[in-house]
Amino acid sequence: MSFDRNLLPDPAAYFENQGLTLKGPRRAKWKTTACNFHGGSDSMRVNTENGAWVCMSCGEKGGDVLAYELKVSGAEFQDAAKSIGAWVDDGKPQQVHKPTPLSPRQALSVLAFESTLTAIAAANVAPRLWHSRKLTSTAC
Repeated sequence: MSFDRNLLPDPAAYFENQGLTLKGPRRAKWKTTACNFHGGSDSMRVNTENGAWVCMSCGEKGGDVLAYELKVSGAEFQDAAKSIGAWVDDGKPQQVHKPTPLSPRQALSVLAFESTLTAIAAANVAPRLWHSRKLTSTAC
């Protein structure tokens, strides 16, 4: 199973299927539409050739229709690619990548760093206790 960029849908058709109306001259590469992220009426620009998009108001942007699908749906990469038809099932089992284990020296370094953070947090809490203040979930 893998992602195939060549299977991404036509950008203009994809954005129109999302309920967006692309406005602008017929031959224009960049078209204007509404932004679903902040509710702007004509603030998002869409590249009809490669699917790149950017909102000139809220700053949301992406490089293709898959990036838009990921942002709008909140789905994981594989699920978003499947939903727009850009995921190929080649029959091979999916490989699970295991993280590289830490060497003993690296593990001790991580433990030292975490214990330092714990000591700093404890030192920040201790003065509050000395002043007879009760710790609550709302105390900062």
